[in-house]
Amino acid sequence: MRIIGLLVFSVAFLFADLIDVYRTQGIEAVKEKLEQQLQEKSYWDKFLEKKDIKYGYYESTKFLILVDKKTKELKVYKKIDNKFSKIAQDSVIVGEKPGDKQVEGDLKTPEGVYELTSKLTKLDPFYGPLALVTSYPNTFDKAQKKNGHGIWIHGMPLNEKREEFTQGCIALDNPNLQNLDKHIDINESLVLISKETITEVNKEDISSILSFIYKWKDAWRKSDIKKYLSFYSKDFKRFDGLGLEGFAKYKERIFSRKENKTIIFSNINIVPYPNSLNKKMFKVLMDEKYRTKNYKFDGKKELFIELKNDRIEILTEG
Repeated sequence: MRIIGLLVFSVAFLFADLIDVYRTQGIEAVKEKLEQQLQEKSYWDKFLEKKDIKYGYYESTKFLILVDKKTKELKVYKKIDNKFSKIAQDSVIVGEKPGDKQVEGDLKTPEGVYELTSKLTKLDPFYGPLALVTSYPNTFDKAQKKNGHGIWIHGMPLNEKREEFTQGCIALDNPNLQNLDKHIDINESLVLISKETITEVNKEDISSILSFIYKWKDAWRKSDIKKYLSFYSKDFKRFDGLGLEGFAKYKERIFSRKENKTIIFSNINIVPYPNSLNKKMFKVLMDEKYRTKNYKFDGKKELFIELKNDRIEILTEG
């Protein structure tokens, strides 16, 4: 009861504070006050107190498909009442060669986080009744100059046996594949493929990342080029290979216009990112609404970030 009372008092105090800011300084000052609040880690610490974040933070993703290449297991989790519950666990087969996929034909299964882009049903019987297509290569893969395509979650041959490995895809028994397809929505699913079991996430990291996102957005919104670029790693690479120096020059030209900007993020998802670089990484996937006088954008925004030595840095952006 004491905690609830303190929380009510804090909310009431903040509300009263905002009313006073509005009364004396106007609505724009209230907006600025709220923007500042979103940049505070302490705000997100409180926000996450009762959230289940051991597999990441998700506002729009409802299904997680975790593939462990070492144990050759696939686990499916569904978000129920803001918690992820395991709804399936199956054995799978993966690429013939160990390690992270780098190039077309290397017979390796990639490591990373992927969306499901489509479902295929008119297939060669070798692949079973259906296949779920992943988004490999993703933005980070392209920045790392990885190539190849056609990484699927598919089934087994309908009328024959097959070897105990694939050319890079993930394969499971047909009844289990059909059960997976039945119980997920591919538009609300993410696939996490790792070389071994993914370490559970802690709330300190998630609250730090949420605070980071809004600090980065604030620098962007205000065209503060020095502060904005401080969020990027010296090893930054855009999906098209553009490095930090070229990216900085491009942004300097845009920021020099000093345009008024509206930037709104929604449906934020923060996903632990398995990788073969031994980095502590996360993928941030969110919806972005961007407006200036002469330009507007509504679409997806991706950040691939690294947590290192108490810093967060953007490695790749899309």
